[in-house]
Amino acid sequence: MRRAAAALLILAFLAAAMANFLAPYPYSEQFRDLPDASASRSHLLGTDELGRDRFSRLLYGARLSLLMAPAAALLSVGLAILIALAGVVAGPWWEHGTRAVANLFLSMPWIFLLLVARSLMPLNTAPAAVGVITFALLGLLGWAEPSRVMVAAATRYLRSDFALMAQASGCGRLRLAVVHLVPNLVPLAMAQFLIATPTFLLAEANLALLGLGVPEPLPSWGSLLRELESLGAISANVWTLAPAVLLLLVVSCFHLAVSSDKCVL
Repeated sequence: MRRAAAALLILAFLAAAMANFLAPYPYSEQFRDLPDASASRSHLLGTDELGRDRFSRLLYGARLSLLMAPAAALLSVGLAILIALAGVVAGPWWEHGTRAVANLFLSMPWIFLLLVARSLMPLNTAPAAVGVITFALLGLLGWAEPSRVMVAAATRYLRSDFALMAQASGCGRLRLAVVHLVPNLVPLAMAQFLIATPTFLLAEANLALLGLGVPEPLPSWGSLLRELESLGAISANVWTLAPAVLLLLVVSCFHLAVSSDKCVL
């Protein structure tokens, strides 16, 4: 199951990266004579209310969501590693301080900050820029959870035999952090990356359902889910469920991939 999940994730990322070649139409092209059309040979998933091809928009939405969510996860995990290594260099007081700040950060309702930041963007901001800013904010606000894990692991490694022997041989704290602790933190960072990526995918979907995600005409999986607000649209064309099914499948594959003791990706 874990290997199948990893294979599906690789296929999803390849399809997202090759959206320009796999999509039969541009994501913003409108077929005005075919609004809300059913699935056909020319439109595999039908068209939306504006006559845009759903299959093409699904591929382009996957490109945005599946490329920006890992970038946001990489940003948050990178900040967590830097905080953990800074604790090794600065001493025990840094560990206690970062734990307190992380706990405070996790208790804050940051969804309201995201809503305010998104609403303050000018209306003429390019959709791609809005997508980058949205995921960058998610990455900057998502450091607290992985940092607690990283700080705890760095503290444990700092008290291990190899770290004590390195310090006894004259190894400075900066060299100890960079040379001896970073290789041991990489597998844990990979696991935190796989946990954070689906979290950011779902966070963007929540913002999009509130109308504060990536604006039109640029699609994302979150913006495509807004079609599901109408039960009549679902009953008229069951293919409107495709973004929800793919999002559920990708999130489940991430959880299966990280559930093993040894990462398969």
